[in-house]
Amino acid sequence: MKRIFNKMQGGKSVSLIYFFVLAYTIAALVWWGILLFRQSKQIKGFEVQNLNLRVDSVARPVEFQLELQRIDKEEHMRSFKYIGEGITFLAIILLGALFVFRAVWKYMKLSRQQQNFMMAVTHELKSPIAAAKLNLETIKRHELDPEKRLKLITNTIKETNRLDQLCNNILLAAQLETHKYQLFKEPINFSELLSASIRDLDSRIGSHQIIAEIQPNVWMEGDKLTLQIILSNLVENAAKYAPKNSSIFVKLFENQQHQLKLQVIDEGPGIPDEEKNRIFLKFYRIGNENTRKSKGSGLGLFLTAKIVEQHKGQITVEDNKPSGSRFEITWTEFSVQRA
Repeated sequence: MKRIFNKMQGGKSVSLIYFFVLAYTIAALVWWGILLFRQSKQIKGFEVQNLNLRVDSVARPVEFQLELQRIDKEEHMRSFKYIGEGITFLAIILLGALFVFRAVWKYMKLSRQQQNFMMAVTHELKSPIAAAKLNLETIKRHELDPEKRLKLITNTIKETNRLDQLCNNILLAAQLETHKYQLFKEPINFSELLSASIRDLDSRIGSHQIIAEIQPNVWMEGDKLTLQIILSNLVENAAKYAPKNSSIFVKLFENQQHQLKLQVIDEGPGIPDEEKNRIFLKFYRIGNENTRKSKGSGLGLFLTAKIVEQHKGQITVEDNKPSGSRFEITWTEFSVQRA
């Protein structure tokens, strides 16, 4: 907590220094302009004095007026030059300041997201490790009946699977972002893949009922592993926020526009409109890491969006009526084998 406070204070200090330097630079530019205009006035004054000494305004009025007009014109040209150069310099300073501010703000935002990510990952790593350690120590120290022993071993396997999934998500996110992960695309019976994944998720997520409506015999070209990750991330995300014993709906169907739709619908609190475009960003999680209660690393939806993009699909999130969220993925490249 102290570290986060120090980072926030550091960010405010950087902002104050940045705006101070910017204000000082603009003030120096304005002062430089004032001095130049004063100098221009002095030059005009010296030239007028010199003109009075050289040309008699009474004896040679025409020549005097022509010289005076020339002096006025040169002053106007200098003023125009100073104003033009000043505006140009000011525009360059403001444009540069805008780019610097955006870069610094983006860095600070990413730094905060990484801080939240590290806190979330630390918690996510420690929880299954602590649970598995406690289960194993209980088995080691106590003579348990077979039923209790089997239950502890099963829970330990679940925790290690959860830990393994988190590590895989972190590794896959790094590989996808650096374009090092090569999709192994092949013809896949997407309907069967989803049905098998739902059976596995149903056994893992016991606090929610998964209701599946899967159109049969839907085939598409894709990477089997990452397509399974899509469904897993969306369903587990729904389970985090939806109330216990509520239903999670998984639907696969072809609509009237001949598009393939995969929907994951929950009955949770929903997502605020201002957050809908941010939830697919890397490390982003709704709320604050110190106040939110749901588990997660902020990588699940980021991975899902990346995988959908690589499979030439589009993912959106909308409100579900009367409550909850509806994640929808749309593909146009697929086939349905009719009976």
